[in-house]
Amino acid sequence: MTALEFTSVVEHMAPTLRPAAYNLTRDSDDAKDLVQETLLKAFVNRNKFKAGTNLKAWLYTIMRNTFINHYNKVTKRTSSIDTADLIQLKPSDDRIVTLNRASGAFALQDIHAAIDKLPEDLRAPFMMYYIGYKYLEIADKLELPIGTVKNRIHLARKELKQELKAYAYAD
Repeated sequence: MTALEFTSVVEHMAPTLRPAAYNLTRDSDDAKDLVQETLLKAFVNRNKFKAGTNLKAWLYTIMRNTFINHYNKVTKRTSSIDTADLIQLKPSDDRIVTLNRASGAFALQDIHAAIDKLPEDLRAPFMMYYIGYKYLEIADKLELPIGTVKNRIHLARKELKQELKAYAYAD
């Protein structure tokens, strides 16, 4: 199979990869990235494809392995973090930039106080979500069902919104 034929066939199959990528990632942007990376690896490793075999299966295998490798890398990178440390994470005043430092400092104190008032079972998943963990990662770290994690984050937001309603914008 020539390079031009291979490129044409692979580009024709690209749309069929998107649903499978979404099933793996559960995020549309991550799925698009996964498909793009899969196609790149397919083009780079075109010479490893054996003509007469199932190209679609070969592409799905590349995609699945790419996803697994990325998941393992992310898990390895975050697995050394202790959740007790995450609960204590709060942005420091020197990392916050505001136009009016006085009102910004008051708002930041109020936000910290509101977060401190949250019950422990709501604060831990909320803080993990705040620093960038996805729901599934939080559920795994805290050994909770994903529905419980989503509910606790929702309740934490609701309580924070109520506690900080003085800062709400008027419509």
